[in-house]
Amino acid sequence: MKQLSKLWSTLRGQVPPILMVLVLVAGGIWLFVVLADLVEAGTLQAFDERVLLAFREPDDPTELLGPQWMEVVVRDITALGGVAVLSMVTFAVVGYLVLRGRQRTALFVMVAVVSGGLLTFWLKDAFGRERPGLVPFLDPVHTAAFPSGHTKMATTTYLTLAVLLARTEKRRRVRAYLVAVATGLAILVGISRVSLAVHWPTDVLAGWAAGAVWALLGWVVLYWLQERGAAERQGDEGIEPTE
Repeated sequence: MKQLSKLWSTLRGQVPPILMVLVLVAGGIWLFVVLADLVEAGTLQAFDERVLLAFREPDDPTELLGPQWMEVVVRDITALGGVAVLSMVTFAVVGYLVLRGRQRTALFVMVAVVSGGLLTFWLKDAFGRERPGLVPFLDPVHTAAFPSGHTKMATTTYLTLAVLLARTEKRRRVRAYLVAVATGLAILVGISRVSLAVHWPTDVLAGWAAGAVWALLGWVVLYWLQERGAAERQGDEGIEPTE
């Protein structure tokens, strides 16, 4: 185990971080494409149905598994991936960056999140998958199912913000904490969508993959912009506005 840890430390020091990110991006794209092909072929339909019903009471599939208050909790969690909450979080971060004099980084965040949303709508229209019909929805929906919009946008937004904040931190454990929190939020939002029966599990898996790819590509773009001086570098607080 120690030898594997030593080998990983050596490789991590030799491989540029941007190369590792690009490998993850390629893996995410591959996963999304595979899921899309399997969904189109109907290969994973039995898996989808089995997992979705696992969140329901065995004797009454119309009821969510667990105590009665669980539905309220799940609704609260799923709201973290909604347009309203994500918009408020994004605008709050953008406002903070502007006040810190980091206007170019603020613009980057806005473009990354908005373009991610546009990509989500395009993917939904392109695949046009119907919502699950096994049990009644516990949350109103009006768009296609694949990929999960809440899941993808939660992954894109929270990971983008986490990576942005992580680039201002020198301590590794703080960077890891930020990414872990963002990842945890994205996972919870995805699980909530299946719990509410508004998405198949494969919709959520595709949302995680697409959201992570978009956030990682954003990291690459931000890194490139910072290297060219088109965005504030790590530790550069910009120009403080005068009182």
